[in-house]
Amino acid sequence: MTGRRRPLRSNFAPGSTPWAMRRAQWTALGLTPEDMEKPKIAIVNSSSDLASCFSHLDGLVGPLKQAIRDAGGIGFEVRTAAPSDAITSAGAAGRYILPSRDLIVSDIEVAAEGALLDGMVCLSSCDKTTPAHLMAAGRLNLPTVVVSCGYQPSGVFRGEEVDFEDVFRYAGHVATGRMTVDDLAEMSACAVTGPGVCAGMGTANSMHIAAEALGMALPGSTPVRANSPKMWETVAAAGRRVVELVGEDVRPRDILCAGAFRDAVIAMLAISGSVNTLKHLQAVAVEAGCDVDVYALFEEFAPKVPLLSAVKPNGDHGIAEFEAAGGALGLMHRLAPLLDLDRPTVAGVPVGEAVASFTPVESAVIRPLDRPFARHPGIVVVRGSLAPDGGVAKRTVADDGVRRFRGPAKVFRSREEGLEGIRGGEVRPGQVVVLTGLGLRGSPGMGLTSAFVFALDGAGLGDKVAFVTDGQMSGLVNRGLVVAEVSPEGAVGGPLGLVRDGDVIAIDLDTRSIDLEVTEAELAERRAALPDTAPPAGCGWLSVYARTVGPLGRGATLGG
Repeated sequence: MTGRRRPLRSNFAPGSTPWAMRRAQWTALGLTPEDMEKPKIAIVNSSSDLASCFSHLDGLVGPLKQAIRDAGGIGFEVRTAAPSDAITSAGAAGRYILPSRDLIVSDIEVAAEGALLDGMVCLSSCDKTTPAHLMAAGRLNLPTVVVSCGYQPSGVFRGEEVDFEDVFRYAGHVATGRMTVDDLAEMSACAVTGPGVCAGMGTANSMHIAAEALGMALPGSTPVRANSPKMWETVAAAGRRVVELVGEDVRPRDILCAGAFRDAVIAMLAISGSVNTLKHLQAVAVEAGCDVDVYALFEEFAPKVPLLSAVKPNGDHGIAEFEAAGGALGLMHRLAPLLDLDRPTVAGVPVGEAVASFTPVESAVIRPLDRPFARHPGIVVVRGSLAPDGGVAKRTVADDGVRRFRGPAKVFRSREEGLEGIRGGEVRPGQVVVLTGLGLRGSPGMGLTSAFVFALDGAGLGDKVAFVTDGQMSGLVNRGLVVAEVSPEGAVGGPLGLVRDGDVIAIDLDTRSIDLEVTEAELAERRAALPDTAPPAGCGWLSVYARTVGPLGRGATLGG
């Protein structure tokens, strides 16, 4: 590498104890004395054999190391946890999913900061890895490139295209007897035909696109099919670029400015991205020391940003079609009049220059601002007496679902209790079904409630009831009137934990309101009668998480 402007923090004084220990260890790894003077790059590999989401990542490490070496650096593979919503959600009713994000962040900190490495390339795949990698970049402020490792190819079931979302949805139909176990087994056997993340606009693809919109992924690199030539080109380019970033001393906090988060929010609204992007982008802002309120940005821009794409589950298009239409860069080209085009990116060029380099294509998949799919927001932050600090809902692109609902509450206090209530006929049309106690501290860890939504759909109740919870949803859920992540959560005295069967709840997505029609005096009496609750004791990760996690308004970051 040429043009280095500063000494590398990874190089120690000759003769010192750290210098000697490092030489002894790294000589055994085959490094030369010359290698030990080069920029040292962490290759963050959140890999696991537990899910196809990550099954190809180990194969990326060798070519990435070579690209880093060719550029004048040395790459060191660093492994972290690799949670998959499809697999890791089995234990503790899905409560490990969100806390795994922050575990990865701290894991990266231990490796990269403990070894005083100079930069990072993060191989990002399933839902929690991308936000974790962005959060670590913001926290450590080391030159970093985020690489989207791609979406999975899907299959065919009885002559019809089928993907992982279909399996997820129809499992709820089995639970209510509308589909047989054998049929579901046959569908699940052909839905995923290769490595990569879910092939819809769920959390993974949404966060890959958000990483590029933030400027932390190379322009034109998201979304991408796993193991495609484009993915391999991005891997090589990232290896070269990270060494340059170290030499130029360009750091994540130079890139993760207020304008970056504003533009990422605009991009998420334009694609009707996953509802999980709100808390993840807020968490990245907190870790990067950027004083922005992501939830307020979603509220501000929701009425202003039209829906420019309709990728499943929001519409009929596939993620491959979105990529072919230009992907994130094509989207940002359409959104250019709304964006901060002067801010920097990891590519070394401002957003405006990157967008200008895109050759527009005529496409029905990513539409221009004056011909959108719809002008209503796909992501809606609601507030009111039931959710003073907010809750999150999705509206379909077609907007053919229920937007207003008022009815008596039916309350459940666990996912299992709720599923049994559906099977037992306790849930009836006209009710507002409440699932409380599943928030950050109550679960602890924020329980995953998607299976409950699909069970409602399977029971034929999806459009006949409303559903409100302080738990979280999969980014692939876009069915019925659902308000999730209600804050403050029920377990810490939030109004949701005070709801009783029969209380009237009113929801209006047009006015972005959600209210509990119970007097404040009655709620005060109920709150006073609540038992004292102490944070759970113990050394387990969920116990530690419950004692340290901050509110959703701070991105559910630890110590926040």
